[in-house]
Amino acid sequence: QVRLVESGGGLVQAGGSLTLSCAVSGSTFTTYAMAWFRQAPGKEREFVAAVHWLASKAYYAYFTEGRFTISRDYAKMVVELQMNNLNVEDTAVYYCAAKGLPYSDDESKYPYWGQGTQVTVSS
Repeated sequence: QVRLVESGGGLVQAGGSLTLSCAVSGSTFTTYAMAWFRQAPGKEREFVAAVHWLASKAYYAYFTEGRFTISRDYAKMVVELQMNNLNVEDTAVYYCAAKGLPYSDDESKYPYWGQGTQVTVSS
């Protein structure tokens, strides 16, 4: 069964960097789109970034402004989210998600989810 497990969250100062990892298992993921969502206190869950498991095409939410990069490591079977120049507004629980192609920014389209990892950015 498809399983997604996030890690890498933690406390970081504004302007700092953090890399999140999503370990995947239960599928080859060759026809899947992988995505990151986040949910901050008092806010709705929102799309962050997505990429096809095999293809290089990717999509980023506007607020990433070139600060975030989504990538895959086929050998390690992980999806990563490199986050740079973090702001306090980036504080949220970050979730890894997967769905059949193509990718989407709509959380309701994703049937597979991880448990989330907390990212806290301090000023």
